[in-house]
Amino acid sequence: MATRSTTPARRAVRSLSWLLAIVILLGALLGAGALFWGWKLAPQLGLDLQGGTEIILTPQLTNGKPPTTDELNQAVSIIRQRVDAAGVSESEISTQGVNNIVVSIPGTPDAATLQRIRASAKLDFRAVICASSATTPSAACTPTAPTATPTPGATATPAPALSDTPATTPTSGSDEAWVTPKVLNTYSNFKCSTLTSVDTNLAPTNKPLVTCDDAGTTVYVLGPVEVNGATISDATASTITSSQGVSTGQWAVNLTFNGAGTAAFAKISSRILTLTPPRNQFAAVLDGKVITAPVMQAAITDGKAQISGSFTQATATSLADQLKFGALPIGFKVQSQNTIAATLGKSQLQNGLIAGGIGLLLVVIYSLFQYRLLGFVTILSLIVAAALTYEVIDFLSWQNGYRLSLAGVAGLIVAIGFTADSFIVYFERIRDELRDGRALPGAVEAGWKRALRTIYAAKTVNLLSAIVLFAVAVGNVKGFALTLGITTVIDVLIVIMFTHPMLQLIAQTRFFSSGHPLSGLDPNALGAIYRGRAEFRFDPAARGTGASREAARRQTIAERKAAELAAATAKPQKSDIPERQLVDTPPGKSPVSAVDTSNEAPSATESTSTGPTSSSSAATSVARTQPKRSSKSSRTGGKKS
Repeated sequence: MATRSTTPARRAVRSLSWLLAIVILLGALLGAGALFWGWKLAPQLGLDLQGGTEIILTPQLTNGKPPTTDELNQAVSIIRQRVDAAGVSESEISTQGVNNIVVSIPGTPDAATLQRIRASAKLDFRAVICASSATTPSAACTPTAPTATPTPGATATPAPALSDTPATTPTSGSDEAWVTPKVLNTYSNFKCSTLTSVDTNLAPTNKPLVTCDDAGTTVYVLGPVEVNGATISDATASTITSSQGVSTGQWAVNLTFNGAGTAAFAKISSRILTLTPPRNQFAAVLDGKVITAPVMQAAITDGKAQISGSFTQATATSLADQLKFGALPIGFKVQSQNTIAATLGKSQLQNGLIAGGIGLLLVVIYSLFQYRLLGFVTILSLIVAAALTYEVIDFLSWQNGYRLSLAGVAGLIVAIGFTADSFIVYFERIRDELRDGRALPGAVEAGWKRALRTIYAAKTVNLLSAIVLFAVAVGNVKGFALTLGITTVIDVLIVIMFTHPMLQLIAQTRFFSSGHPLSGLDPNALGAIYRGRAEFRFDPAARGTGASREAARRQTIAERKAAELAAATAKPQKSDIPERQLVDTPPGKSPVSAVDTSNEAPSATESTSTGPTSSSSAATSVARTQPKRSSKSSRTGGKKS
């Protein structure tokens, strides 16, 4: 016997309570976001409905040749990955002509997003040869051959007469032979304020580089590139932990190199470890600027390094994403940045909402027509699903940067039919159980077990379709796939935590359990079959012709044969003895046939003519009407006849 705590009604109340808690929790998060974090109670709209910002990028050419088509396509792919990683969905990135790239972003992008787009994120590792304060360059960095004395107040452009050829062949990236007269002149007169204009991000990888750190306080002379950023297989942002495992609160970028990068980094770190300052430093150069130049304290042989500096969580995460997705094959600069209007506008959004309202109204009408008052369970389920979907979309919009486009609205409209389909499958399973003679509480539980398998199978197909579409699509189609996947998960959640519990509760009410004609669960209208004691009660005389035909149509083969056998065996009990064999009986005695007189032996004439003929006819009649069950029963029947 089930305990009180496991009754269907108790389980239904528990499920409804959990669903209510989820709805309240999401509502509380949205309310807190609106009060403290600047969120709004409406989701952000996409580029086609709200408009945004258009940025045109033009390449920085190093040899005067325009970029190739492959380079532009690769740049488009990398920029799209960076923008998506920033949480800016529904953006559009495409090429314009043979040189430019057009980036269209919904709304107004912040400075971090613009930096993600413009930065080439070209990361290289170079050995430090010389380093000094940006205000007073050091004279300790001397060339290996006599050099011209730099004129005080000279510009950063080196004198043409100065040699740029090393006096001796450098043996490594840390060799001071790289400091030629030309490099020394540039180093002595370098101004960090001119770092952007001199295009240090375009410097050759096989020559030394004079540049500054990101803060503009230190000037460096760096050797050629020894480890390329392309050898980085993964990059993540995290806080630095001390030797005791305590977080210092300072953000850093953790790098993981592939096989080639690991081998090169191990070789270089072992060499630099034995040098004197500042040549024992190894600089990480991002887009021509030194972001960190740590002192090498141990050889790094496991292929894992950490870049630390003046990072915040946002800048560390941005750099990690840029390094993970790779550097742009060519450098870009912003040619123009303009505000663009919505391509479709809010009127199209209103039309989409009207279309969704019409679809929802049609579903409501069909539910009430087909299921009477049971259709209100469908309506309530759709209302709860709509509220939960709105909360999830709004939360994703402000927490993860999702923007609702017209394609996303289309996904929400399509989901109305998918959601109603789950309810219809469940209701029809319950009706099948009622036709089979079950009482409503038992029909709800049995129908749920059968319907749940069907619902799971259908929703799994929908979810897989949404996942595949989201993975392979770009732009607005991703928005459609995302809303389709979200509504599919919410559909399963609603049918488990709301629709089924509601059916469990209303099955306990007299209105529905008694099979009222307006309940949509009338057993007479459904053609229910009475199965015996403790099963669904109905009045056979009250069943209409339509219900009789429905019951006959749904009978199994065994039931149909049993009915035919009962009809065939009932008729001979009254008519298997011919009227001509009945004889007159005195008053007060029952009539006796001539072939079966009580305790009297038949005459010779009767024994030879009438008796055998009648017995043979009766046996033949029974054999023709009674179906064969088994060989044993056939033999038994023959002896009795």
